[in-house]
Amino acid sequence: MTALPLPDTRPHAAPDEPPLALYLHWPFCVSKCPYCDFNSHVAEEIDQEAWCRAYLTELETVAALVPDRRLVSIFFGGGTPSLMAPETVATTVERARALWRPNDGSALEVTLEANPNSSEAEKFAHFRSAGVNRLSLGVQALDDGALAFLGRAHSAGEGLRAIELAQRHFPRVNADMIYARPGQTVAAWRTELGRLLDFGLGHLSLYQLTIERGTPFFAAHRRGDFALPGEDTEAALFEATGALLEEAGLSAYEISNYARPGEECRHNLNYWGYGDFLGVGPGAHGRLTLPEGAVATENLRAPADWLAAVESTGRGIKAETHLGPTTRAEEMVMMGLRLVSGILAEDFHRVTGLDFEDVLDARARARLVAAGFLSAETDRLRATASGRIRLNAVLAALLGGAGDD
Repeated sequence: MTALPLPDTRPHAAPDEPPLALYLHWPFCVSKCPYCDFNSHVAEEIDQEAWCRAYLTELETVAALVPDRRLVSIFFGGGTPSLMAPETVATTVERARALWRPNDGSALEVTLEANPNSSEAEKFAHFRSAGVNRLSLGVQALDDGALAFLGRAHSAGEGLRAIELAQRHFPRVNADMIYARPGQTVAAWRTELGRLLDFGLGHLSLYQLTIERGTPFFAAHRRGDFALPGEDTEAALFEATGALLEEAGLSAYEISNYARPGEECRHNLNYWGYGDFLGVGPGAHGRLTLPEGAVATENLRAPADWLAAVESTGRGIKAETHLGPTTRAEEMVMMGLRLVSGILAEDFHRVTGLDFEDVLDARARARLVAAGFLSAETDRLRATASGRIRLNAVLAALLGGAGDD
């Protein structure tokens, strides 16, 4: 059977001009979910005008680092960005459009993450008017018991109603879901997915529950308050997910992301494809190709510290780190192997100045190909479906011999 060519879903720009994506972090939530290790905080009062001014100020400052670039996407992440004033979103989008050139060939993708709570869903029309054309809903489960376990503030019914409302206002809607929950069976997960697929969504982000250090779930799991499904059940859930979604017309293009053709998230494709991105807001990270070389940026994490730094210096930067060729190569492998399409050898050399042979353990690569975890292509590094299930082990083997810059 002849393999079909893999579609090239990466954003395109001129060879000497990496595409640019903008990530803006809103750090506030109504409550902190017990599984979440993101930079999110609960605050009784938020000075929306002060935060809007700070975002605009940092945007102006960082725009000077990468002027005259083509902007492919804006992503409002969090936290819970649907708690932002729609006016802040509108002003930020307008300023970004003025600071950078629009992407050739496609409209600017503007994504905002939202929770299904009724009070936030009422703002959907205002966010659409503000320029958001892609909404990502944190549904997480369609089972009230599971939602209570996950610490979510909405019910399954609210989640379903929010999806329906979002589809009225936004041309593109994504739903986030968490599976491999304690006691979850393949049959129960199929039922949840079936209810979700009834909406005909173009994109789904489906994440296996992981226990992150420093979260309430980490301590509870160590105490034995709950147990996660075993590896065999996790694998069965992953395989059932792919099969059910493929049947519904949504193909996997990344480990946890499924889309209909053309509905892939361009912002995240730029990130996984090792494009340039700017991070604005508390704790936001960035990666930029500058005339003097590639750098990684990290902002101050605490909201008050970031806000004070921006008000006094124009930017809430914590660290800016030079990225040498080997570091860039390792990062590109770690992110690119998450994609079903993998990494083209020519792209790898263009970005890092190195070849796969300079970075990867050749004997480990051969073993992984023989075991069916990597494809045998010579012009592309690509994990198979079996390899993506155990990607951490694949990466550890491939990069075990890589040295530091």
